[in-house]
Amino acid sequence: MKIIPVISAVVVLAALYFAVLERDRLMEFAGVTTTDAADPETDAAAEETLAEENEAPAQGVGVVAIRSVAQTIDSAVILRGRTEAARQVTVAAETSGLVISEPLRKGATVEAGQEMCRLDPGTREASLAEARARLTEAEGRVPEAQAAVAEANARVREAEINLNAASRLSQDGFASETTLVSAQAAMDGAQAGVQRANSGIKSAEAGIEAAQAAVAAAEREIERLTIEAPFAGLLETDTAELGSLMQPGTPCATIIQLDPIKLVGFVPEIDVHKVSVGAVAGARLTNGDEVQGTVTFLSRSADETTRTFQVEVTVANADMAISDGQTAEIVIASDGRTAHLIAQSSLTLDDDGVLGVRTIDANNTAAFMPVTLLRDTAEGVWVTDLPDEVDIITVGQEFVTDGVRVAPTFAEAKG
Repeated sequence: MKIIPVISAVVVLAALYFAVLERDRLMEFAGVTTTDAADPETDAAAEETLAEENEAPAQGVGVVAIRSVAQTIDSAVILRGRTEAARQVTVAAETSGLVISEPLRKGATVEAGQEMCRLDPGTREASLAEARARLTEAEGRVPEAQAAVAEANARVREAEINLNAASRLSQDGFASETTLVSAQAAMDGAQAGVQRANSGIKSAEAGIEAAQAAVAAAEREIERLTIEAPFAGLLETDTAELGSLMQPGTPCATIIQLDPIKLVGFVPEIDVHKVSVGAVAGARLTNGDEVQGTVTFLSRSADETTRTFQVEVTVANADMAISDGQTAEIVIASDGRTAHLIAQSSLTLDDDGVLGVRTIDANNTAAFMPVTLLRDTAEGVWVTDLPDEVDIITVGQEFVTDGVRVAPTFAEAKG
């Protein structure tokens, strides 16, 4: 049997004996003084500290909040677009001929009905005179046809008298059957003459109509020699040069109308319900100018590729300061919405990644509410989907969760 483990066990037992049963003597031998009664002041301080520790959670976590009231703000649809002339047309020749007018240069202002190109008439004046002569000749045939009709009617009346006389004589036995047949034949011939005379009148009237059509065609051909501006505007190209040969379809000039001018953009299908015809709209051009007009057209058919809807805004342009084809940022006003203006730092995310804010309910406990971001401004962000009046935590929202009691300090809300 080894002696060292036995000695170690005896030493441990002795140490435990003095530490437990002879504690007072051991402390006195070590120079430590103990008292049986506790210090009342120390106990009071300890109890006060414990009370404060228990009271802190009951008061809540300190946060900074604002009492926000919803406001009505103007909503708008913002798009990129371009300016476009209200009208644009390439005026072309309708007949052939040489240009005999001096050209107008591009950029010139023209009025509605102003001459732009004039063609050489050639023999068209002679053709018109011939058509008018034929009309006069056709009109002269009508009295002759009418006289023939009157003569034919007279012969019918004469044949009718002879036929009646022959019929009575034949009944009395004073005329032969041959005489009666001859009188009937004369009657039939007279009636056929009336029909021929009436056909002559119709033929004369048809001749008049044909002659009138020829006159109108000749006059219209002469009118085509002068090419006029269909509306007031600006020449985008020079008119046809003097001496150039024009054929039907050959361009004379291109005219654009810039007053009023259109702003053309395309609205995404998610925002098309916010736009309506007659809505107020504005635009900022690339040179910084700002213009205002109204929506005059909204397409009801989406583009098959982009799924967007074309919208047109009409803007006054009396001074022609806006050109065709300029890039523009278009803003179209829509119905106002109620929203809250808060600092962007007040926004937070819940465990599912939903954007929202921490609010304070009537029991001074924190609650998460999702929001929809409407607009970002220099003063803050406009959000919706909140009650009209709500207490929003602006500082400390990241340190509380739903149901945690808070001790809010209210700051002034943004106006």
